[in-house]
Amino acid sequence: MTTLHVNGREQALDVDPGTPILWALRDTLGLTGTKFGCGMAQCGACTVHMDGQAVRACVTPVSAAAGRKITTIESVTDGHDKVGQAVHAAWVRHDVAQCGYCQSGQIMSATAFLKSLPKGKVPSESEIDAAMAGNICRCGTYARIRAAIADAAKALA
Repeated sequence: MTTLHVNGREQALDVDPGTPILWALRDTLGLTGTKFGCGMAQCGACTVHMDGQAVRACVTPVSAAAGRKITTIESVTDGHDKVGQAVHAAWVRHDVAQCGYCQSGQIMSATAFLKSLPKGKVPSESEIDAAMAGNICRCGTYARIRAAIADAAKALA
């Protein structure tokens, strides 16, 4: 039995310690906002926050998350996370999603990135591109993603 702190709640999980967090979230806890993309930590669809840092849930075992705070897209966009709320609102304003599959991972990476910046800093396009380099959008909405992140940063400044 492993206990994880997920979205502000302690969750007791009866899973193998080597199980990727992705499957514990989706199959055991029913938190299906985190998506499976490549299974090799290269596309970013499975991004969650662990102690505030963006991590790939498809390759991070449950054993590595014990005692750490896991935050999923469900919690970031529920209106209680100021930065997540700003990112989500910018995503809607800029009509970022096309097919939408990668968007939870994109929003999680963008939120972690903006939280890592000094208060009031609006990142440059190159800083946004560097921060988001590990997230792939098969529909190619990168210009809208970049614009939404800049917009969210301005709203938070």
